[in-house]
Amino acid sequence: MPFLLFYTTYPNEATARQIANKLVERKLAACANIFPITSAYWWQGAVQQEGEWVSLLKTRLELETALEKAVQELHPYEVPCIMRLEVRANEAYEKWVEESTVPVPAASAAE
Repeated sequence: MPFLLFYTTYPNEATARQIANKLVERKLAACANIFPITSAYWWQGAVQQEGEWVSLLKTRLELETALEKAVQELHPYEVPCIMRLEVRANEAYEKWVEESTVPVPAASAAE
């Protein structure tokens, strides 16, 4: 069963860990991998280059909207990077992702 992999950047390790932990505690994500990167990007008319941190969040397909909303609410960036990819993995890992997250109630899934 496919699941979603969210790629999100943060200004520092503490913020990445704090947000990732909250998402895992809420069972919106089964797992978060956190690591440093260097980013080059346009912001306010100039190219910026600085260190950031990334989380790769794994979640079930039906939690896409709930996870995105939670990241937006918790994130300090004016325009956070919230990308998602539908992925597949070995059967045991896919089952673990599903078992480690909370399904969306029927009423919420229809919204």
